[in-house]
Amino acid sequence: MKALLLQDKNKWTEMKVEEIEKPLPNKGEVVVEVHAVGLNPVDYKTATNGNPHWTYPHILGLDVAGTIDEVGEGVVDWKKGDRVVYHGDFMKKGGYAEYAVTTAHSISRIPDAVTFEEAAALPTAGYTAYEALFRKFPMNHIQTILIHGGAGGVGGFGVQLAKNAGKTVFSTASAHNHEYVKSLGADYVIDYREENVVEKVLELTNGRGVDGVLDTVSAKNATDSLDMIAYRGHLAHIAGAPDYTKVKPFTKVISYHEVALNAAHHIDDMMAQADLAKMGDELLALVAEKKVAPMIERIISLKEVPSALEELSKRHVKGKIIAKIK
Repeated sequence: MKALLLQDKNKWTEMKVEEIEKPLPNKGEVVVEVHAVGLNPVDYKTATNGNPHWTYPHILGLDVAGTIDEVGEGVVDWKKGDRVVYHGDFMKKGGYAEYAVTTAHSISRIPDAVTFEEAAALPTAGYTAYEALFRKFPMNHIQTILIHGGAGGVGGFGVQLAKNAGKTVFSTASAHNHEYVKSLGADYVIDYREENVVEKVLELTNGRGVDGVLDTVSAKNATDSLDMIAYRGHLAHIAGAPDYTKVKPFTKVISYHEVALNAAHHIDDMMAQADLAKMGDELLALVAEKKVAPMIERIISLKEVPSALEELSKRHVKGKIIAKIK
């Protein structure tokens, strides 16, 4: 099969499409004929330092959509030809290839109304936002949410999901992306480059702050966000934990939530891994019902992935870039 090969750590800008042996499924696994793969910052971040579990050449790509080509021993719920999407384990070979392997219990069925490209836009960014809002936050008790980085993948899905849930949504973005983020559902968008985000949020909430913050930026940004969280509020972070000592005990009693999808693959807990599939099912249904947009900005070929990852590394890509394999 053809695959985009990473020959060594920190060589991701030099990846080329080459021939490699097609994978076979182990017990409980399926081989997927790949139709589309979503690009994510985690691709270049993990490729920069490599991973001790990898053997080279390695294949990146976590967000895979396609059709089942072969089922392994013990797989009874899936058959050849089923349309599926999944979030892959970054320790294993990924989906920038014509075929890829994953565990059968972690895949989701793609509805007829959803294309392979739309499905491939969802796993890493969409599931992360979904987990933060609907697995971590007590949404019945939250009315106001700040989503940092609303023009990005996680941020964009977060804005849409929060608005779809009937919440008042605040977001941060560069000035040229404000109308785009508002089109996703944000009620207020703050220019983080020109405005003091903490002061603006407190002004817009009459000094109270927001009930929940989803930080997609950095540990420092998560720490700064503590100043704009209301009493008994919540912070979910995906890019580094805040300095917890900033909030003194017996004051605002903030709850903190780490979101890290790949951790589910690395613990001996099949329920956690199966919940990836459940989140996928729930998010795919929202896309099929046109309640959530997959935010596809561009569709590229497999050989264009390295240059597109370079764009992502500069942190100014709006929405999602998808590689079409078939």
